[in-house]
Amino acid sequence: MAIAFPIQRFYDIPISLSTCSPRCISGHSQAKGFAVPRRKALSLSLSLLLPTYILSASAALAQHSPVLREYVDSFDGYSFRYPSNWIQVRGAGADIFFRDPYVLDENISVEISSPSSSRYKTVQDLGSPQEAGKKVLKQYLTEFMSTRLGVRRESNILSTSSRVADDGKLYYQVEVNIKSYANNNELAVMPQERVVRMEWDRRYLSVLGVENNQLYELRLQVPENVFTEEQNDLRQVMDSFRVNKIAA
Repeated sequence: MAIAFPIQRFYDIPISLSTCSPRCISGHSQAKGFAVPRRKALSLSLSLLLPTYILSASAALAQHSPVLREYVDSFDGYSFRYPSNWIQVRGAGADIFFRDPYVLDENISVEISSPSSSRYKTVQDLGSPQEAGKKVLKQYLTEFMSTRLGVRRESNILSTSSRVADDGKLYYQVEVNIKSYANNNELAVMPQERVVRMEWDRRYLSVLGVENNQLYELRLQVPENVFTEEQNDLRQVMDSFRVNKIAA
């Protein structure tokens, strides 16, 4: 946010010589000698305030561009970058899991297929990016199945794409949106007493890669309203994901 600073201006104050005594005229001449012209005063004030504005703008930019830290798992064969202020959560069920310490619905994780039950050669074994997107969405909806009465999920595949990274490997990227709705009183008898409300609205971003005969999936979860503000940083995280050959 730009901060407006008041600029002090100095003006020559006109004094009527016809109504002044000689002493007044003498005093006015001395005062006029110390007056700063308006244009010079403006230039001086701006030169003093500009460094402050630049520092404030730099600080604001730093707050909106978090530092990304690299995570490397040489044992399982993958790496990615994530916001340095995120914290690791153990026992979350994924191979690795980090989350935002303030926005608890925002997190990143990596899932790896079992080496004994999968023999992937390339990510194209999943089909086209569009076919892979359908499988990713189906997996998410399976994981979010609820036994609560009155719970309903709405989902959409927002985009699917493929890219060859600087390691020469092919990766698929999938973005989906899932909304969860629930009744505020699912046990109510009368329909008008069961008011449907949205529980959450989230964006899920997946990056898929294959190496070591295994399928690797980087997952990003973020509330939809937060994604709008952080999408550039989150896409940097997605683009940083790499799968690596495990040394024999």
